Amino acid sequence: MDPYLIARWLHILCSTVLFGTGIGTAFQMVWAMRTGKLETIHSTASGVVIADWIFTTPAGIIQPLTGLWLIHRAGYSLTEPWLLITYALYILAFLCWSLVVILQLHIRDLAAEALTAGTPLPAKARKLYRIWLALGVPAFAALVAVFWLMVNRPYF
Repeated sequence: MDPYLIARWLHILCSTVLFGTGIGTAFQMVWAMRTGKLETIHSTASGVVIADWIFTTPAGIIQPLTGLWLIHRAGYSLTEPWLLITYALYILAFLCWSLVVILQLHIRDLAAEALTAGTPLPAKARKLYRIWLALGVPAFAALVAVFWLMVNRPYF
């Protein structure tokens, strides 16, 4: 098989994993937090963290590597305006996601502590969740914009 087609397939697959895992785990966290049930919050946050390590991390590493290779093979300049915007949006999504993972770990741990102590979920966990949600929105929007740029490749 043609190496270019393999790289393109990997690039599309990784973008699908990033987007799908992101929206799926976000939905699960929102749903779990809405229940207010410690067991559900702890279990879901634990699963979401694992999903991020198993799926999102490798896809997030492979994605830019295949993207750079495709840019090179297709003959685009690395400084095409639509690519520069793509890089910035991808970095924004990555930075938000990195913080989101840290917040998920804290929410998971706070839920575990409350379960062990037999106390309600601390207010700190709900505050972290609101920050988590606030970071997830720009990360999601950035990835949607990256998809648009990849499909349309506009010339500015």
